[in-house]
Amino acid sequence: MSYTIDRFLPDVSPEDAEVRVRDALASQGFGVLTEIDVKATLKNKLDLDIGPYKILGACKPELAHKAMTVEPKIGVMLPCNVILRQVDGGIEVSAVEPLASMGAVDNPQLMGIASQVQELLTTVIADL
Repeated sequence: MSYTIDRFLPDVSPEDAEVRVRDALASQGFGVLTEIDVKATLKNKLDLDIGPYKILGACKPELAHKAMTVEPKIGVMLPCNVILRQVDGGIEVSAVEPLASMGAVDNPQLMGIASQVQELLTTVIADL
């Protein structure tokens, strides 16, 4: 099983891709709680130059609450990360595959919630 749900956006700028991703997430009830500009961070901390690479920490509060109710420590695996990275010819967008990431936790109730998140994130990526 892959640990990401992916989509390639040809000939799209990083800025346009990010707008599309944020809009698609919002359309499925996700908000972006965190944002990490990896390119800027690596430049500032290590003086490395890489292409655009951003991590968005997305959360659907209702499902996050359900997950924390059935598995109190699951917060260490939240939020759902979505990355946007420059590749040849465009931007690759990848969302975490919740069934793969939550599979490390032995809790059948959690897997039901992860399935719901998987469906939503699959829709987000497909809608780009």
